[in-house]
This record gives sequence, structure tokens and C-alpha cells, in this order.
Amino acid sequence: MSHVRQRKGRLFVWTIGLALLATSPSVAQEKLAENASASGVADPPAAPASPAAVKPTKPASENGGDPNQPVQDKRIAGVLPNYRTADGTVEYHSITPKYKMTIALKDSFDTPNYVIGGIFAGIYMLENQHPSFGQGVEGYFHYFGTSYADQVIGNMLTEGVMPVVFHEDPRYFRKVRGSVMSRLGYAVTRTLVTKTDRGTLRANFSELVGNGIDAGIANTYYPDQRGLSQTVTRWYTQIATDSLSNVLKEFWPDIKRKLFKKDVAVQELTGTH
Repeated sequence: MSHVRQRKGRLFVWTIGLALLATSPSVAQEKLAENASASGVADPPAAPASPAAVKPTKPASENGGDPNQPVQDKRIAGVLPNYRTADGTVEYHSITPKYKMTIALKDSFDTPNYVIGGIFAGIYMLENQHPSFGQGVEGYFHYFGTSYADQVIGNMLTEGVMPVVFHEDPRYFRKVRGSVMSRLGYAVTRTLVTKTDRGTLRANFSELVGNGIDAGIANTYYPDQRGLSQTVTRWYTQIATDSLSNVLKEFWPDIKRKLFKKDVAVQELTGTH
């Protein structure tokens, strides 16, 4: 499984680099604000918001099931599902068990997932991760089916079933403000800490138990990687992958704002995502 850890490590480095790139202007702005405050120069009064700057109200189905939440992009970079991201700076409101299952279903069966699953299936086959699957068309679809099963079972357990059982909120609440390192630390630890339906913090049982069950179930269709050691490796690899996903969720709006300034301005005025 060392090749899995190496691949996740490279992806993690790229993600951190994008986060640093995206937030570098905001860090500089915070520094300028500190210097201005120290020199006694006050910020000019904010101009009243124009009617065009007020975001239109969206139905709860487009706001993570919570009408108080601002609308988030449905996909990160137009590819990765982003249905469970929320703004942690607004007043907390819980979501229903039905909507928890809706989030899990959307994250599992969003169209780009099939493409991503197909790409990874090809990579796994080239690396011959599971010799018993064989090669060729039959082997490829075996890789595709099992890798997609990992994703669906994991999502349904950690984002749907377990949050309902443990009365936890499966959404990722963005920190939004603060230094890059504080936001990065916050993002990677949300797989260990989560909000309950009451808005209080506690250990993320949905993530830890859900991925543990998923890793155990995988023993039934990975004959080359069975046993306690392989199960534990799958378990912490899945948790690490979810932590990486949280980093992308935290910094994607900053990355998008930096790379697509004009499009973001239009979206913020019209309320479209």
C-alpha cells in the first residue's frame, strides 16, 4: 500500500500549494490592515450596499438544506462533488435526516464521479494493485466496480447513515477567516471533530466508524488485500482522503476568486453558482 500513500502525499502537496497561492493576497491585505491600524490610519467608512450587491434568496435545496446558508458551488473546479460544504461563519441550523441522505446520494452518484472512477480504475490496473482481477476489459471493469463501491459505501455511511445514527452534521463548515495555517489545521482536523445536530462539537464518530465499516466491507471484494493490517491501512487512507477533500472545500472559493475574478463577480451579483 506504499504506492497509495505516495499518491495521496503528492496530491496533498499540490492541494496545499494551491491553498497558499489562493490565499496569498488575503494574507498581504491582513498585513496592510495591521500596519494601517498601528499608524493610526482608520479605514474609510464602508459604502452602503447597493441593491445589486444583495444576493438573491435561494431555496433550501440549493443552500445545503439550510436557507440561512449562502449558495456554494455544486462542484469544485466543475468536477469534484461539493454538496456538503457550508459557511461556518453564519448562524448554525441543523438539517433533517432526509437531507443528510440526500447529500450522501448526491456525493455518491454525481455524474463526474463515474469519469473519475474510470480514470482511477485505469491507474490501479496499470499498477496491478490487485493481481487476481486480471487485465483487459474484464479486469478493468473489476477495478472500476470495486473502486466505485469504495466511494459509494464510504459516502453513504459517513455522510448519510452514520450522521443519522449519531445525530451529527455531515457538512463541512468552512472557517473562511484567519491565516492560511489556521484554516489548513482546521480543515484537516474536521475528520476528527464535527458538529452535532445541536451545534456542539465532539468526536466525528460518523467519519471514524463509517470509514471503519467501509474498510471492513472491502475485505469481501479485495481478495489480495484482506486482513487486519490491510483493513487499517484502507481505514486511515480513507480518512486522510476526506481530510484532503476538506482542504479543497475550505480553499476552493479563494482559488476560484483568484483564477476567475470576472466570473466570480458576476456570480456574486446574480446569486448563480
